[in-house]
Amino acid sequence: MQDSVAAPVGVRWYAAGVFAGRENIAEQHLQRQGFTSFVPRAVKTVRHARRTYTRTAAYFPGYMFVALDVTQQRWRAVNATIGVRSLIMRGDRPSPVPSGLVERFIALTGKDGLLDFSGGLKLGSSVRILSGPFAELIGRLDRLDSTGRARVLVAIMNGEIPIQLESNSLVAIA
Repeated sequence: MQDSVAAPVGVRWYAAGVFAGRENIAEQHLQRQGFTSFVPRAVKTVRHARRTYTRTAAYFPGYMFVALDVTQQRWRAVNATIGVRSLIMRGDRPSPVPSGLVERFIALTGKDGLLDFSGGLKLGSSVRILSGPFAELIGRLDRLDSTGRARVLVAIMNGEIPIQLESNSLVAIA
């Protein structure tokens, strides 16, 4: 997946606002027009009506990245694409995202197309749980093994409770 999203030489990445939940449709229509786009995705835990389930969702709901050369390409066509609200603008021109940002997200994307932040985990550091029944809780990384399993100590009910989970469902926080 990473090779198909690399931007050509001389092209910058721009953020585009899309209709929430319509990232896939916008991505398909941009691809049909010849634009290179990238939507960072992660596993998200959804709680609704006393049910909990996980699904793949955009890491930044309502936004995606589009590679453009604004001097050569018809960038206004992106604004008219199905699913896209508009490019993020500065005045009358699209505003590029900082250099290296999207490339870093692409590098963090695994073969499954999902972001994997587990590379920066250190024992004893604070982590946020991204998915599962303990999603959005913050704890301390206690153990990390080579099979991809982690043990996190989460402060619940005046004590630290150990939770075993996959390391790719954790992100280090400062």
